[in-house]
Amino acid sequence: MSRLYATAAVLLAAIVLLRFWPRILAWLRQFDANNIARIQQEQMDRNDQLAHFRHTLGTAEEQVEDVSEITELDPHTASSVTRYVFEGERFATRWEAEKARAQKIGDIARGFYRELPAALAHRGKDRLN
Repeated sequence: MSRLYATAAVLLAAIVLLRFWPRILAWLRQFDANNIARIQQEQMDRNDQLAHFRHTLGTAEEQVEDVSEITELDPHTASSVTRYVFEGERFATRWEAEKARAQKIGDIARGFYRELPAALAHRGKDRLN
C-alpha cells in the first residue's frame, strides 16, 4: 500500500512540475539574465570612478519605500482626486512626492559617507590586532 502512495506522490509531483514548467523555465531564464547583467555591470564598474556612488545610491534606494498613488474625495469640490503618498505624507503631484523620496535617498547616502571614515578606521584597528 505504501508503494501505491509513493507512486501517486511521484505522479502528482510530475503533473505539478509539468503544469508549472513554463513559469519555472521563465524564472530560471530571468535569473540567468540578471546574473549576466550583474557580472557585466561589475566588469564595467572596475573602470568607473563613480561606481561606488551609484551603488551607494542604489542601496539607499532599496531602503526607501516607493511613492504610492491614492484616489480620495476632495472636501472642497466633492470630486475624486489623485494624491501621491510618500512615508505617510500626501502630495498633490507625483513630482513633489518623487522629490521628497529623492531627498530621503540622498540623506541616507550622505549618512553612509559620514559614517564611512569611522567604519574604515575601526576595520583597520581589527586588522592590526
